[in-house]
Amino acid sequence: MAHNRLSIALSCLAAFAIFFLAAAQVRADDLNLQQLIEEALKNSPDLHASGYRTSAAEYRIPQAKTLPDPMITFGYQNEGFRRFTYGNPDNPNSQGIVAVAQTFPFPGKLALKGEAASKESESMGAYYEALRLRIIAKVKEIYFDLYSTYKNIDLINERTNLFTQVEDAALARYSTGKGSQQEVLMAQTEKYMLLERETMLRQKVEALDAMMNTTVGRQADAPLGRPADLPHSDLIYSLNELIAMANEQSPELKSLDKKIDAAETKVAIAKKDYYPDFTVTGSYFPRGNSFEDMWSLTTTINIPIFYRTKQRQAVYEAEASLGEARSEKESARLMIASGIRDNYAMIRASDKLMQLYKDGLIPKGLQDVEFSLSGYRTGSNDALTVITRLKSIIDYEISYWLQFSEHEKAIARIEAAAGLTGAAVKNRKGN
Repeated sequence: MAHNRLSIALSCLAAFAIFFLAAAQVRADDLNLQQLIEEALKNSPDLHASGYRTSAAEYRIPQAKTLPDPMITFGYQNEGFRRFTYGNPDNPNSQGIVAVAQTFPFPGKLALKGEAASKESESMGAYYEALRLRIIAKVKEIYFDLYSTYKNIDLINERTNLFTQVEDAALARYSTGKGSQQEVLMAQTEKYMLLERETMLRQKVEALDAMMNTTVGRQADAPLGRPADLPHSDLIYSLNELIAMANEQSPELKSLDKKIDAAETKVAIAKKDYYPDFTVTGSYFPRGNSFEDMWSLTTTINIPIFYRTKQRQAVYEAEASLGEARSEKESARLMIASGIRDNYAMIRASDKLMQLYKDGLIPKGLQDVEFSLSGYRTGSNDALTVITRLKSIIDYEISYWLQFSEHEKAIARIEAAAGLTGAAVKNRKGN
């Protein structure tokens, strides 16, 4: 007796261990959103390219602030063409020439060029951050689509049982002569159509898996697990707060702000070109023989006499580029505000629809299906009524998870647009 009890206890323990290990394996295979985001940021070629562009812009800063390269001149001056006269006492003007020249831009030009390069580098850095947020939003959107698709597959698998019950009831009525063969065929057709719907959803999973693999830098056919269960999220900011934060901290707008600063500096540089640069040249003339060597120091100044067609036009060009940068920022500001409003409205609508489905249509619809099915079994309802109501409840439940996905995707897009890198949502228990 004791031996049997021990065997039973060991069997239960083994079964529990197997169950625990299987559950742990399922959890291990679950897709982790944060890990996918980190993988996408690590592997994104677009983000890498943006990082290289930012580094290249940083390397241009010291170049812009540095003087032009000095120039060295080597030469020889001879008297006449008949013979070489260097060092000849009768030809005192024969001499070698060694000269070093250095150009000095008009005071303030180099500082302005360095400032313009610095602003362009900061613009690239802000664009890098904007791209990073867009990649995060893209990963989240694919993840939420996968999540809702798997939820709908589960739903169809669960609801197939209800169609089986309708089919069984139709067969029972047909076998007793109370129902028609058409009702049996109708129930079977609807069940097969539900299976067709499941097949289409599984094909959608395959497409989303390929998109996710591409986004995170994996092979397109690399296996992916199922998204882990997610809580329902709520934004903690109002619409006006989100738009104000976007205007203040959106990386895209920051990038354009720095682009405007660089364009303003380039206008100042263009105006500085009205002033001449200076080239200082020091020359040494070795004369040979008993002649004393000579040296000279000269300054060359360029005269901007063609300013009407050169410097003035350069100023106009720089001012036009500045106007373009300002208009580009205003367009981006309006687009970001519009996108936030659109997604905010989607979040509010999704909240209302999910509440309507969860608290009203779905529970009431399930009761209606149960009553209709019970009535069909007793002959007070026909098969079409039961099937129609069952299809409606499935549509409601599928719509609920689609709205859940759209809700979370809209939050992800708002976070990217407004530059919200911290916590922008609170999680609600249960779905």
